Amino acid sequence: MKRRYRILAVDDEVAILTVMEANLKSEGYEVHTAEDGLLALEKLKCDAYDTVILDCMMPNLSGIELMQKMKAADMDVPVIVVTAHGTIEQAVQAMQMGAVSYLTKPVNYEELLLVVNNAVQQQKMRQEVKRLRREVSTRYGFDNIVGKNQKMLAIFDLIKDVAETDATVLIRGETGTGKELIAKALHFNSPRKNEEFVRVSCAALTETLLESELFGHEKGAFTGALKTRIGRFEQADGGTLFLDEIGHIPASTQSKLLRVLQEKEFERVGGNRTLKTDVRIISATNRDLEQAVAAGEFREDLYYRLNVIPITLPPLRERIDDIPLLAFHFLQLHSRRFNKKVQDISQDAVQLLVSQDWPGNIREVENVMERAVILEKTEKISLALLARCMPRSKDASYRYFINEHIPFSKLKAELVMKFEREYVARLLEKHAGNITTAAHAAGMHYKNFCEKMKRHELSKWDYKE
Repeated sequence: MKRRYRILAVDDEVAILTVMEANLKSEGYEVHTAEDGLLALEKLKCDAYDTVILDCMMPNLSGIELMQKMKAADMDVPVIVVTAHGTIEQAVQAMQMGAVSYLTKPVNYEELLLVVNNAVQQQKMRQEVKRLRREVSTRYGFDNIVGKNQKMLAIFDLIKDVAETDATVLIRGETGTGKELIAKALHFNSPRKNEEFVRVSCAALTETLLESELFGHEKGAFTGALKTRIGRFEQADGGTLFLDEIGHIPASTQSKLLRVLQEKEFERVGGNRTLKTDVRIISATNRDLEQAVAAGEFREDLYYRLNVIPITLPPLRERIDDIPLLAFHFLQLHSRRFNKKVQDISQDAVQLLVSQDWPGNIREVENVMERAVILEKTEKISLALLARCMPRSKDASYRYFINEHIPFSKLKAELVMKFEREYVARLLEKHAGNITTAAHAAGMHYKNFCEKMKRHELSKWDYKE
């Protein structure tokens, strides 16, 4: 059912209120009325409205005084002021105080309906922006960054300290370790959280396009520049600019970026007017910048400007204890997203997750869990299903193969079990769930093959075409 927008009309002339109420109701609005400012103030304290239509001249509490009290009480509601011809200066004063529009008496009701519709849509957009900001703040709050590993706990403490400052941050780590998530956490927990967070992928653009993307360009600056375009530094003014894959920017762009970091100013491509910017820079890379500096591929002075606060995210193979936490986090996330009833992961499936190398790190874990949630038909993700969702390892290597902290006998047993499960699963997949054919291909007795299937929770139905 479509929501009816609520309007509060305030005027000490009852006849005007009656006509105004009738016109607004005919357009589908829910209309409440008040005959003086004090009554209107009480109603505003008790109920939420999408727009207030307010007469300037009223006894007890004038329209201007009511607006002052609304502002003091932080009532974020669009106000439309109605005034007589002789008191236009009051309308101007109201506009200066934040009124969205004003009308003169006698009221033109076609004009009123247009102004009210604009005010309601404006309020709708403002509320949506607030909702999105709350959602983003929740999503990128520190509590939503999953991890109990000691390395991650130290990083959490660091970003909590750094978030409140404007310090330039360089986030390093392999692909998929969550560099952008950390950058957003820094922004949405900073004093700049209500301003824009703007991301630029430095590796995805050519030199000319990257400079235009960062600094903007003037009309005619290059072929195809048909109009003036503002860059990301202008867009992010007052907020945060996240430069992803910073290690890939060309030398000429490096020098221009250095100037922005040092002087807080730049020119658009093809322009000669110097523009100021107030932007916090957070950058990220999976490249060895020290090696790039030594090879003359990255400016040393720029490196030091970017690397004021370094944050290095460990790969998932160095935080194995976080894998179950991440898996359950993504299970819940995608169960809600796809309206599924999947609530748990079998212990064997968790062990399989922990045993993998995860070259794609957290991003790869999420990809697997998303696939498993979509395909699972019960409330618990089984080992058999998860195995089907796992990426095939090119060299069939497992973490246990190189884990010197596990005793030899246990390591060998784990490896044999993994080989057995993988071998049986592949045969079932190859022969479309036909156990007789799969057992024959393995050179095994049908009964022995079935026992191995049972041991590894494999079902022929998972492989039926």
